[in-house]
Amino acid sequence: MTLRYLLDTSIVSSPVSREPSVEIVRRLEQHGHECAIGSPVWHELTYGCHRLPRGKRRAALENYLMDVVQATFSVLPYDEGAAAWHGRERARLENMGRPAPYVDGQIAAIAYTNGLVLVTVNTRDFARFKDLRVENWSKPAR
Repeated sequence: MTLRYLLDTSIVSSPVSREPSVEIVRRLEQHGHECAIGSPVWHELTYGCHRLPRGKRRAALENYLMDVVQATFSVLPYDEGAAAWHGRERARLENMGRPAPYVDGQIAAIAYTNGLVLVTVNTRDFARFKDLRVENWSKPAR
């Protein structure tokens, strides 16, 4: 299996959102075997789930995380290489007066250092990172 894509939280959570994106679900079905998530995304997903009160919604999300997300996608670490790239990019962006949220930097770093395209609905959040390839799967492919 060759990885091509790193999925942001916005993509992974779309299929279980109140209004799932048909386009995102289609692209996940088409490319899921080529996708991974970063450890910060896994954190965001589990944190969001466990903030919910116990009940049907939380149980459904817990099942989705275990039976679909964890069973389908590798979780790539925020490792030494990613931390070094992130540190350089964070300083560059701050020096330009365009700081980025810390977690977005971690996710971008994992994608960049693994040679993956970052897939997100929030392309503007990641556009400022130098040489990072970004796609939005909520829009039809051209």
